Amino acid sequence: MSTHKHIDKICCIVLVLTLIVTILFMNGEILGIQKASAAPAYEAKLFDTSKVHKIEIIMDDWDSFIETCTNEEYSPCSVIIDNEAYKNVAIRAKGNTSLSSVRSYGNDRYSFKIEFDGYDNSKSYYGLDKLCLNNVIQDNTYMKDHLAFTMMREAGAVAPLSSFAEIYINGEYFGLYLAVEGVEDAFLLRNYGKDYGELYKPDGMNMGGGRDKSENAKQGDFKPENFNPGDFNPGDFNPEKTLTNAENSEAKDKSRSFGGGMPGGGMGSSDVKLIYTDDNPESYPNIFGSAKTDVSENDQARLIASLKKLNENTDIESAVAVEDVIRYFVAHNFVLNFDSYTGSIIHNYYLHEKNGKLSMIPWDYNLAFGSFQSRSDATALINYPIDSPISGGTMESRPMLAWIFESEEYTNLYHKIFREFITNYFDSGKFEEMITSTYELIAPYVERDPSKFCTYEEFETAVSVLKDFCLLRAESVSGQLDGTIPSTSEAQAEDNSTFVSAENLAINTLGSMGFGGKNRDAVSAAKNEESPETKAPASSDVPQDMSNNPDMPPTAGNGARPQNNSGQTQKGDGATPENGNFPNRGAAPEGENRNFRGGMPGGGMPPPGMQTENQAENQLSETTLILISSIVLLLGLIFAFVYKRR
Repeated sequence: MSTHKHIDKICCIVLVLTLIVTILFMNGEILGIQKASAAPAYEAKLFDTSKVHKIEIIMDDWDSFIETCTNEEYSPCSVIIDNEAYKNVAIRAKGNTSLSSVRSYGNDRYSFKIEFDGYDNSKSYYGLDKLCLNNVIQDNTYMKDHLAFTMMREAGAVAPLSSFAEIYINGEYFGLYLAVEGVEDAFLLRNYGKDYGELYKPDGMNMGGGRDKSENAKQGDFKPENFNPGDFNPGDFNPEKTLTNAENSEAKDKSRSFGGGMPGGGMGSSDVKLIYTDDNPESYPNIFGSAKTDVSENDQARLIASLKKLNENTDIESAVAVEDVIRYFVAHNFVLNFDSYTGSIIHNYYLHEKNGKLSMIPWDYNLAFGSFQSRSDATALINYPIDSPISGGTMESRPMLAWIFESEEYTNLYHKIFREFITNYFDSGKFEEMITSTYELIAPYVERDPSKFCTYEEFETAVSVLKDFCLLRAESVSGQLDGTIPSTSEAQAEDNSTFVSAENLAINTLGSMGFGGKNRDAVSAAKNEESPETKAPASSDVPQDMSNNPDMPPTAGNGARPQNNSGQTQKGDGATPENGNFPNRGAAPEGENRNFRGGMPGGGMPPPGMQTENQAENQLSETTLILISSIVLLLGLIFAFVYKRR
């Protein structure tokens, strides 16, 4: 027995302190203790939307790269992002019809993909593995993609991050682009955590973008150089046509193994529609042949089982991430992107699967807001039925959407989320603030963009039309939700007397498959009339001689696929605004001195991987806190027990 007269008080104090520490650890947020941020570092860096960023690309022979860039082969370069340099990363041109559209337009303003880990798996931009630089072709507003992704997040769906960036090539100003987070490992980690599941990019249109570059790849009869976007008519496509395997060989953006190479499928093929055929993985070439993660036979079987449940409309909640998919379609059906799963050319979406549950990830909305088929009936577009959103097919042929309207419970949830989206984003004035601030931000950069696809006046007009389009669309959707406007195509065919009128809205000014606005010669003529003062100066302080950089493989050359350290191929992929409508624009920022960080990413940059991963040793997770609390409590009990026995 202890002879200390205060032993009982000491034991009580220890136990009380232990309980206090435990409560603090387990309820820190309630008590005002801030949780460590789960956002990756690159989100606050490049995807800070409060400013226009600066991205510089340094390449020894840019002209040769451009001449062959429609081959979509990777080449080495160095990239400087907001004054931080990254050597020996991979770059290639990207796009489907946009590749040939750029050539037809008569300039070299291609979209690009940058793979930070293209030649070295350890490299990243603060955890970001792939960056897309979109040339905003067919988008006179410069912001259709950016706005659509913003709306997705406002609706509660996952979507790539995006921001605007001025692009410089070897010190010369190239133009204003949209920087977009690539949908690969970093994206999946940010949105789904470490155990992020599997990712696919089904595509029913094989006209570029991720085709097989191997010698044995079959490209069919399509040749990008022969494609004239001005002659393109989406109605010419038969969405039910399935091309032969030889005509439609599909490969991934980055080589992945999924248990055998399977060519085949085609525009409108059943697997791209997510229609269940049978249990044979070879029946789904456009899904498994476009896997972005390493897919096993078990992964294939699990996805096929989910497709079967989806098509049979049985046990939906085990086959679909119900709320995630509904939130995706709320935003998607608002922006009217018919160059997508709900259109006749079925592509521009990612399919995500985790634990047997399927969901959709948005991609490529430059032809949203009714731009895809150059429709002239603005009133019909504004009032497009939210409960019959398919264009160029039937609801039954789109099982990922059909299940929502086959259940009263899910339809009601869809309407509830849609109503919340309209209330929170439009009725609150948040949308108008966003589009106004974005216009203010980018307008001076658009004005001095030397390679833009439209005139500055067309840009101003397009932004005004886009703003009106969205506000009128929100008004119509509100009417469809409260029953004053029919919400199905059948009901609208019978009575359209309550439609929101948009007869004075010129949809084609937004930019379309035929480019919209002025023709190519007129745009070129308008640019030639620009005074020298309006053109952006070259960035003279960019280092020009990087050819001796030891990190730049001298033999990679144009056409080399990115390889890792072991030599293996890398994994894949209206009117001009009136005064007061948009506030006065500010001046473009002045250039700054660059800060090269030596030996990247071996020195100066954070270690590769997400910031949250790298900080794991310093940031205590909830589980760790509970474990520590338990240990402290146990030590307190041991202390009390030992001293009680003395």
